[in-house]
Formats: sequence, structure tokens, C-alpha cells
Amino acid sequence: MRTPTPTLLTRTLFASLTALTLLAVGCKHQATPGPDGLPPQTSMPAPSPVTPEIRPRHIYFYEANPAKDIAAAVTQARQQKKRIILDFGGDWCGDCQVLDLYFHQSPNAELLDQHFLLVHVDIGRYDHNTETAIKYNVPIDKGVPALAVLDSNGKLLFSQVNKEFENMRNMTPQSVTEFLNQWKS
Repeated sequence: MRTPTPTLLTRTLFASLTALTLLAVGCKHQATPGPDGLPPQTSMPAPSPVTPEIRPRHIYFYEANPAKDIAAAVTQARQQKKRIILDFGGDWCGDCQVLDLYFHQSPNAELLDQHFLLVHVDIGRYDHNTETAIKYNVPIDKGVPALAVLDSNGKLLFSQVNKEFENMRNMTPQSVTEFLNQWKS
């Protein structure tokens, strides 16, 4: 006898709820540093036998060159008449993982595709690409994820200086939808 396959909506909702439950560690800079002086690594508990394994996605690339990535996004944004979202964070950050999950859910995925180009900026352990964060007025020391919105010419329109998304695990996908609708061109 074959077990019925859950619908995409059921799987997405289950994955969202599971991810929110598993990602209980925040991404605030104020975390107590370890013996090496760095914030502690976010670790996810092992999945239970009845829950599917949720693995953090590799979103932020340490080797990436944000200046080049942003310049390429500006060129593309001019051609496509889109805005640019700079997403500052790290793969170790549970809230950054939740934001990425919400970015890929409907209607957010469609809003991103139609109105924005997304550039991820790796912050390391709050010590990498800091000059890019400063240039776009993003205080990563207050916590991540932190976003900035640029127009199609690369002009800064908005930066999250009040930690709006640094607590994503306690927010809903609707908060991302509202943000995208507010800043779409």
C-alpha cells in the first residue's frame, strides 16, 4: 500500500514551522563570545525520526566580492527596471535562514522576481565586508539579517537601522511581503 504524498502547501507549511522551531538561536551581535573571541556557532538540533531533516542553506559566500556583485546588480537593475535588495548576514544565523525561507515562499518569491534583484553580503563573524555595510548605512553590529534597498542606479533608498528583521524567527512571511510591497518600484 502506497502512502499519499503531501501537497506542496502542506510540505511548505510543515517546513516553515519546523524551521522556526529549530532555529531558536538568534543572530544578535551581543552574543557572548567564545574562547576565540567569536560569537558562538548556531547549531541545529538533530531532527527527530518523525521530522524531515531541515538543513540550513548556503546563502552567503565568504569569497564573494560585494562591490562587484552590487555593480553587476546595478547594471542588470537598470536594464530590467528593478530595485536591489542587499541582504547582510551569515549562514550560521538562524534568522537569516528564516528570512531566506520566507523570500522563497509565495507571494514573496513572485514579488522578488518581478521587482528586485537580491544580493547576499556575507558578514563573517561581524568582521567581513564591514566596509560595504558602512557604505550602505547598515549597522550589522545591531544584528542580522539586515537589509538595504537600492534603486536601479545604486542609490540607497532604505537601510534597516532599527533591527527590523533581526528577529525573523518570531515574525511571519507576511512581514516580508509587507516590506517587499513597500519598496517595490
